[in-house]
Amino acid sequence: QVQLVESGGGLVQAGGSLTLSCAASGRTFNRYYMGWFRQAPGKEREFVALISGNANTFYADSVKGRFTISRDNAKNTVYLQMNSLKAEDTAVYYCAANRGAYSTVQRLWDYWGQGTQVTVSS
Repeated sequence: QVQLVESGGGLVQAGGSLTLSCAASGRTFNRYYMGWFRQAPGKEREFVALISGNANTFYADSVKGRFTISRDNAKNTVYLQMNSLKAEDTAVYYCAANRGAYSTVQRLWDYWGQGTQVTVSS
């Protein structure tokens, strides 16, 4: 079992920056793929970014060049640095983990956090 706890959400002006953190329980964190997903009001949850245990990354086109996912295996933590934020980035951001899928498909992700709200004012 892996428990995930997100933090760092909040209200920010368009063009600003915010960093989300996700702390994971367990002693095999480095073996997990870690990802960020988001759900905007009235929309389905969508993929944002993912990172492998050895730090290979992949991003949704909508955030590429603006967001950076990273991880600190010693701290069991994954981060999402968000720059040049837009109003359309407003959403609840979820951290997720899985052992075997370098994938954007949500049903393949085994563990999910409770989410943290990010609101970008225009």
